[in-house]
Amino acid sequence: MAVLAKAVVKYVRMSPRKVRYVMEPLRHRSVADALSVLAVLNRRASKPLAKAIASAFANAKRVDPTLGEERVLISRLTADGGPAWKRFRAAAFGRAVSIRKRTTHITVELESSPAGHGRGKPGR
Repeated sequence: MAVLAKAVVKYVRMSPRKVRYVMEPLRHRSVADALSVLAVLNRRASKPLAKAIASAFANAKRVDPTLGEERVLISRLTADGGPAWKRFRAAAFGRAVSIRKRTTHITVELESSPAGHGRGKPGR
């Protein structure tokens, strides 16, 4: 299927590994399912992910205003590493240890689901 809409949230102040942990159960779900899962998930990464998915769905609504959240699937969901802030912290014997405060770029791509499949891809 063709990509219906896309949204990118950049420079999220969280490591990509923590965001990917929350992303995994959301792949190939409808937008409505994904947002309901994120609403009850007790992880800090759920807020920027919900924002990215809602933004991508808003972009899809601009293309086709008749779309519903149940008829649109998340086709691609990635968390790529952004630039890291470099800081130093004091260590023993007068040394300094580097700290990397990582950032993440979240990308969401949506596609319209085939008729009759509101929850995921056929065969899943």
